[in-house]
Amino acid sequence: MITNSVDRRDFMTAASKATLSAAGAAMLAQTALAQTPPAAAASERVRLAVVGLHGRGGYLARKFAARADCEIAYLCDVDESLLPACTSDVEQLQGRRPEAVGDFRRALDDANVDALVVATPDHWHALATVWGCQANKDVYVEKPVSHSPWEGRRMVEAARRYERIVQVGTQNRSAPYNIAAKAYIDSGKLGGIHLVRVFNQKSWPNFPAAPERPTPTGLDWDMWTGPAPESRYNENYHRRWNHFWRFSGGDIINDGVHQIDLARWLVGKTYPNSVYSTGGRFAEPGVCESPDTQVAVFQFDDLVMLFELTLYTPYMLKSDQALRDSDRFPYWPQNAERIEIYGSEALMVVGRHGCGWQVFDRPKDRQPVIAAEGNGPFPDDVHFDNFLACVRSRQRPSADVEEGHRSTLLCQLANISYRLGGRKLLVDSQSETLAGDDEANGMLRREYRAPWVVPEKV
Repeated sequence: MITNSVDRRDFMTAASKATLSAAGAAMLAQTALAQTPPAAAASERVRLAVVGLHGRGGYLARKFAARADCEIAYLCDVDESLLPACTSDVEQLQGRRPEAVGDFRRALDDANVDALVVATPDHWHALATVWGCQANKDVYVEKPVSHSPWEGRRMVEAARRYERIVQVGTQNRSAPYNIAAKAYIDSGKLGGIHLVRVFNQKSWPNFPAAPERPTPTGLDWDMWTGPAPESRYNENYHRRWNHFWRFSGGDIINDGVHQIDLARWLVGKTYPNSVYSTGGRFAEPGVCESPDTQVAVFQFDDLVMLFELTLYTPYMLKSDQALRDSDRFPYWPQNAERIEIYGSEALMVVGRHGCGWQVFDRPKDRQPVIAAEGNGPFPDDVHFDNFLACVRSRQRPSADVEEGHRSTLLCQLANISYRLGGRKLLVDSQSETLAGDDEANGMLRREYRAPWVVPEKV
């Protein structure tokens, strides 16, 4: 049975220190309700197919297998070397052996499969999700939603046309402490908010070129490449795909989308009026195409959101799991993932993935004055709760594909501006195009190669 996983400590901390508004309390209650399935459905297992087992995908397979309310029916990966260990672990965890396949379309053809968990590289997210919706499967898709704005919109259209639940792996939207932070902001206690700074800073060095070589045994390189341009096997493409435009969009897309999504949700913004981005690959030579230094400016009607990225700063620390699951707060000046929300009355600093939030008033005797704060554990489990509950109830999930698409769009537009030399892009929110800029509009989608094609009409 899916239980109500709103942590009591988080709720009481938020309620006592932040003084939740009625709207905020209602938001928490609604989230709790969405995570508790109807009694008649509580004993039914949701049958899942996990697509992509490297890294996060293997983690997700094992996490879902350990739950009593679902079953891993298929493990799918084009690299057959990843299948045995994950299959064995899943069998141990759930007491039933999943079917291990190279082509996930086998799972799409199985009417007994309820949902896909998509944890492939980014360039496969859209096609896997669209195919899943067309096969009447619900989908949990990892961030970022898509490789391009055009295909992100096709994902939303597929979810709506086939009435599918599509949850994005931006788990911060399910965290009770973030729900409390949003309630605090919505109550007006920060005052008017006109500046938000979003940081993504860590150490991720460049790397040298690698020679083309024969495809490793057991790897279907053509299907791995999928919608991307055809190429011979290259280890950099296979293992470091995040930094090549054909597969992804650098760390603003890989990691920064978490903070951008959280910031956009907290302050209640949708589409910016304009986007500008500049930067470069400055720190060391190599073959990475994406920047190691990037600044993006998102101009909304009454608010400017700044995104700042560095990949050569080992003294900026991503929070470790122990900190995320504790009641401690990061040392904010050197926290690599913080969000700073500047109101006319106070400053709120927010950490993702369980790192809490604090509101700073004017210092007294040169010492910080903390007006409110909230904390909570890493929100993966509560996010999974929300997805599985929505599969049963058919309610929209906390990180619905529409919201994931809008946040990913900001990152994609920033990259388009960067790749065009820092051009300012004017955003038409109705059409999701760029006013008066044919060259930039030409970068809103990619060319596909058969049969790995996201269709015009889903």
